[in-house]
Amino acid sequence: MKIRFGIGLGADTGPEQLASIVDHLEATGVDSLWFSELVYSKAVDPFVGMAYALARTTNLKVGTSVAVLPGRHPVLVAKQLASLAGLAPKRVLPVFGLRSAIPAEREIFVVPDGQRAAVFDESLRLLRSVLEQQDVAFAGDYFAVSSADLEPRPLKPLDIWLGGSAPAAFRRIGQLGDGWLGSFLTAEEAREGRQRIQRAAAEAGREIEPDHFGINLAVCDGELSDGLVAAVKHRRPDVNPADLIAGDWPHLHRQLDAYLAAGLTKFVIRPAQQTKLDEFIDRFVAELVPRQN
Repeated sequence: MKIRFGIGLGADTGPEQLASIVDHLEATGVDSLWFSELVYSKAVDPFVGMAYALARTTNLKVGTSVAVLPGRHPVLVAKQLASLAGLAPKRVLPVFGLRSAIPAEREIFVVPDGQRAAVFDESLRLLRSVLEQQDVAFAGDYFAVSSADLEPRPLKPLDIWLGGSAPAAFRRIGQLGDGWLGSFLTAEEAREGRQRIQRAAAEAGREIEPDHFGINLAVCDGELSDGLVAAVKHRRPDVNPADLIAGDWPHLHRQLDAYLAAGLTKFVIRPAQQTKLDEFIDRFVAELVPRQN
C-alpha cells in the first residue's frame, strides 16, 4: 500500500504566504497540500487555494481537510471539482465533513434544523451522480434537478473522502465514501474506526480500497505548550494530549508507526503551533519523504 505524507495549512497561513509555500512544496517534491475550511481566519478558502496551488505547479496534489458539504448546493460543488480535475487531472483530493469544527462558523452552512446528517447523505449522492453521469434527474427531500449535465466530467471518477469519527460517520463513509481522513483520534481509535467503516461498506455491498484510510496529525518542535494542552483537553478530555499531538519529530515517528500498524497509510501533517513554515517544510521533507514508498 502507498504511504504518503502531505502538509496541512492552519488558521495562521494567509494569502500573502501561499505563493512561497506552494513553490517550496513543488520544488522539494512534497506529495500534497491540504486546505482547512476556516472561514473566520486568515486561511485561504479551500477551493480558491486549491485552484491557485494547482495553477502554479505540475506535480503537487491538493486537498480539502475538510470542507463542509451540507449548506452548499452539491451541483455547484461538483462543477468546482470537475473544473479543478479538468485543469489538473489526478491532483484533486476532496474530503468533506458534516459541519465546521468551529462553533461560530456553523451558522454559515444553513440546513433545516435537525436534518444536517440527512442533507449530507443526499448531497453526497447527488454530488457523485452529477460527477459521473450525463443528464442527471434527481428528486430528493432537499434537492431537485431536472437535467444536470456537467462538462467535462472527470475521465476517472474522483474519489470522495469523508471525515468524521462518530458511529454515524463511519456508517456514512462505508455506504457513500471512497476513503476516510480522521482527526483527533488515537491509533487504537483509528483502527476501530477503519474496521467499522469496512464493515459498513461490506454491509452495503461495497469495498473501500485498503490504502484509502488516513488521518490529520500535528507536531511541535519541542514540548507542547500549556495553551495547546488546554485546547486538546477541552476537545478530548478523555485522552492524554501527548497521544494526539506529537511533542517533537521522534514522537511523531512513533505515532506514525502505531497508525501504520492500525492500517492507515495517508497522513496530513501540520505544525501544532505557529512556526516558520519554510523551516517546517524542510524538516518535513527530511523526516517524512524517506518514509514514503
